[in-house]
Amino acid sequence: MKSCKKLLAVIDMQEDFIGGALGTAEAKSVLPRVRERIARARREGYSVAFTRDTHGQDYLSTREGKNLPVPHCIAGTAGWQLAEGLAKEGDMIFDKPSFGSAALAEYAAAEGFGEIELVGVCTDICVISNALLLKAYLPEAKISVRADCCAGVTPESHARALGAMAACQVEILR
Repeated sequence: MKSCKKLLAVIDMQEDFIGGALGTAEAKSVLPRVRERIARARREGYSVAFTRDTHGQDYLSTREGKNLPVPHCIAGTAGWQLAEGLAKEGDMIFDKPSFGSAALAEYAAAEGFGEIELVGVCTDICVISNALLLKAYLPEAKISVRADCCAGVTPESHARALGAMAACQVEILR
């Protein structure tokens, strides 16, 4: 039986979402579990890829900036960096100007991943956006989200996003 290629997609585990401009206690609390999940995935032979929310100095003049007027994840700043020690040399990192990364989905499809698990922040914005993009690009792949390795803007919006993803046939791992 042919083995299935597996990908762990780590969504926006950046300093500004953990303890910076848009940081939350929930994001801080999931960081140790995300670290553990990445280490276990590597031991289990998964590929690991990261997304990085990426904005320019003109952020406040963008559509997103007008709706969320908090400068964050400005390219090259400390807040834009992935949390220390998550990524290793050779990991794919996809900078994205919006919630979802078409480049991540295109990569996953081109590489033929049969299982993709997502962890990261924010469950209710970027995690859900990437899960649904991956579902669209790889309709036959098993797409899952590890709930205890994700944090939303609020605990309530985290729970709502998990429900929405489950309704779209994204498996929620607990």
